[in-house]
Amino acid sequence: MLEELIVAGFGGQGVLSLGMTLAYAGMVEEKEISWMPSYGPEMRGGTANCITIISDNKISSPIISQFDSAIVLNQPSMDKFAPRVKRGGLLLYESANILKPSTRTDIDIIGIPAATEALQMKNAKIMNMIVLGAYLHLKPVVKIDSILEALKKVLPEKYHHLLEINHQALMKGSELVHELAVF
Repeated sequence: MLEELIVAGFGGQGVLSLGMTLAYAGMVEEKEISWMPSYGPEMRGGTANCITIISDNKISSPIISQFDSAIVLNQPSMDKFAPRVKRGGLLLYESANILKPSTRTDIDIIGIPAATEALQMKNAKIMNMIVLGAYLHLKPVVKIDSILEALKKVLPEKYHHLLEINHQALMKGSELVHELAVF
């Protein structure tokens, strides 16, 4: 198994923490991982992305230009990274923030209203975990239990009381994409 993923959006959307949590979950499962963040100088509102690679074998390079999957959370990221998803790959996007999704026909493209669902769950910060739950439903590269274990390492201890809402968000994402997916 080898999964090369790009997660991209604005700073403050949880882009880097989504990728980091996935990478930590890979470590929990004793897989080979690589996590490479990239972001502008702005704390919030600037662009951010990270490449997360999970593999059963050694990873030759963390620098890649095409991806098996892309999770995009804003329009600039859609415009930049949709063309770089490999043929037959997956493009998962946050549908409330993207007005013009890719029109490619050689990849699977799924939009989910993660931001809207997060607001309905009364915590906008869990939007990224809703998206991660949807992604893992489509590509189960790690187990949800491993994600929950990883969150204990990624989240500062003072936020461990939020582990349950994050678990609910992961389940909500899985449920949403299950309802929407046709493959």
